Amino acid sequence: MELKTVSSSPHIRAGITTTSIMRDVCIALVPALICSVIFFGVRSLYLTALCMIFCVGFEYLWQKITKKPVTIADGTAAVTGMLLAFNLPVTVPWWLCLIGSFVAIIIAKQFFGGVGHNFINPALAGRAFLMASWPILMTRWVEPFSSGFIIPDDLVSSATPLAILKMPETGVMPDFQHLFLGNIGGCIGETSALALIIGGIYLVARGVISCRIPVTYVVTVAVLAFLFPNEGFANLTCMMIHVCSGSLLLGAIFMATDYVTSPITKKGQIIMGIGCGILTFVIRRFGGYPEGASYSIMLMNVATPLIDRWTQPKAFGTVKKGGNK
Repeated sequence: MELKTVSSSPHIRAGITTTSIMRDVCIALVPALICSVIFFGVRSLYLTALCMIFCVGFEYLWQKITKKPVTIADGTAAVTGMLLAFNLPVTVPWWLCLIGSFVAIIIAKQFFGGVGHNFINPALAGRAFLMASWPILMTRWVEPFSSGFIIPDDLVSSATPLAILKMPETGVMPDFQHLFLGNIGGCIGETSALALIIGGIYLVARGVISCRIPVTYVVTVAVLAFLFPNEGFANLTCMMIHVCSGSLLLGAIFMATDYVTSPITKKGQIIMGIGCGILTFVIRRFGGYPEGASYSIMLMNVATPLIDRWTQPKAFGTVKKGGNK
């Protein structure tokens, strides 16, 4: 009998690579990017391109300086830049893109070992730093407009739907059609719920993400918003505002599902989604800040190793110390 040599596992290989995954994420973000250009003009495209260029540039420089293999071709830095831009108002100056990209790539990613080693989402880390350092610039919301690279002098400031939900005197709540399709004040990538949902469906269909985290995240926020509505708003109205505005859908679909910073087990992913939903609603409803998705996701990122430890299935055939199988 002829003996065969069997190599070490894994034995099944798939054609999915980091590059192909990042390519699919970029494709899924295109509908939201198109909507941002329609509602806010080409400046949103300009800021997105800046963040992507800065993120890729910082990763390249760091890897050259530290004499590490250059991995910019895998697309992770480009996706980080795109997501960072989507979390910025269209009115921010260009140098905020530079600083945010530095924090995202160098501090949140490369300081911890690069791809696969960061413990929080780099794009959210960059946004959190900018929000803490320049809160006025990061909350300068405006009504949708169509322009070039320069912000018009007669630009009209506008409160976001979540800010109006918390403080009704700050503005008039847009109707559901505008909430769902876009055409409201907010960050570049969070204006159109429809565009983000289309991107999410694409990622699920391609097998890039599972629907466990996004669905449990959004459903948790929806249920809590329905049960504990803001004063002066009907239960259903409050629920729809929470779901369709802010960065809930952007975070649930594109950032809470990050492979590196989210749980690997099915139970863990459900816990991740529910935890993000509870934290997001608590911050929005009872905190002083109308938005809470970014901070909620980062807090759950930190808890991910513990969640994986709790939900990891037992290995078959193991024996407990001093006990039976």
